[in-house]
Amino acid sequence: MGAQLSIALYQPDIAGNTGTILRLGACLGLPVEVIEPAGFDLSDRALKRAGMDYVAMSQLVRHLDFSTFEKARRTCGRRLVLLSTQGQTRYTDFRYTAGDILLFGRESAGVPEAIHRVVDATVTIPMDGGGRSLNLAVAVGMAAGEALRQLRWAGDLVTDSTSLASD
Repeated sequence: MGAQLSIALYQPDIAGNTGTILRLGACLGLPVEVIEPAGFDLSDRALKRAGMDYVAMSQLVRHLDFSTFEKARRTCGRRLVLLSTQGQTRYTDFRYTAGDILLFGRESAGVPEAIHRVVDATVTIPMDGGGRSLNLAVAVGMAAGEALRQLRWAGDLVTDSTSLASD
């Protein structure tokens, strides 16, 4: 079995967002890779407080810095897909592959320009309402959901309108 889709957080600033993303990863069966340094305490105790009981279920991979992350990624031959407000391709128009790493920048600053230059693709979530950016955990949920729809869920869970109405 090859590499699976994963979520990577570049130097996250907010423990609550990271905890929410760890919970999302646990529920969807996606590893979460944190590229340090983080803007908060990454101890197990702090993460458990932010991610509740889902931290124990999550697949957390920690990287000391971006160069360590990048070396591991290149060794495995995985594609790096950056979600950015600077992207020109809608996240729903992009064709994801099973080994993709979905990279998300810091809440406060995104990722440095040097990282923009090494990614394999940059995609965006259109914000028709005119906002500057989405909450990180919301953006991760949207992008991961679309990637999983393409890779795992296409054609699954066929329902009729009556079953949807009763939920």
